[in-house]
Amino acid sequence: MELLSAPGFGTLHGFTGRAGGVSAGAFASLNLGLSSGDDVRAVERNRDLLLGHLGFTREQVCAFDQVHGDKVLAGDPGWFEAEADAAVTARRDVLLVVSSADCVPLLFHDPVRGVVGAAHCGWRGTVAGLAGKVVEAMVARHGCRPGDVRVALGPCMRGACYQVGPEVVEAFAAAGFPPGCRRPDPAAADRWLLDLPAANRWSLAEAGVLGANVTDLAVCTHCRPESFYSHRRDRGVTGRHWAFVALPSADPAALPRGA
Repeated sequence: MELLSAPGFGTLHGFTGRAGGVSAGAFASLNLGLSSGDDVRAVERNRDLLLGHLGFTREQVCAFDQVHGDKVLAGDPGWFEAEADAAVTARRDVLLVVSSADCVPLLFHDPVRGVVGAAHCGWRGTVAGLAGKVVEAMVARHGCRPGDVRVALGPCMRGACYQVGPEVVEAFAAAGFPPGCRRPDPAAADRWLLDLPAANRWSLAEAGVLGANVTDLAVCTHCRPESFYSHRRDRGVTGRHWAFVALPSADPAALPRGA
């Protein structure tokens, strides 16, 4: 099982790819999304494989119903029906999880206060400032300082591939995002290329996160079908990745890959 991680992040975390599971066909092989249309038994097996690799149980997972919004939950263990796209916690042995297949997965860690967070940022969540709102929640709920927060930006659809219409561009302009986050698509009239990673980095900077503390893995899901699922590329018939982060109580020397 191959997991991507950000050097120097300082706690257990990672981003899954599509290798290492039991799903077949369009969902091969480590599909972690129950709502994807895949065989439920295969998805459950894939989840158990990942959790076993990480040393966690299902009862320790914090997951929620992602709706492309800007709500930040308290990261308690449970498979919540609550609608949200992010969570933060200072609890140990809780695995925060967000799923994606083109949207931007963000993981947060404040090593000073001992707080972690996870966020799923599609264009709607991004334009609503979800990345910054996670930082604000860490500050308000746990006394974090933005300058101490580290952020990892995982595999997603990058700016060269993410084509949108003028209404999306107008929404970003109205929200004050800089022009560098978008550019006209030279291959299509009245279409634009939107750089969601750049937009989220800008939101993080506005929230006080230091640029040196943001690690962008710079991996495009759309461009690498052998390694990643892409909702846009595969026209909706595809799997889902997980981005995960935790504050384990185990000795750091014993942490599995992804720490």
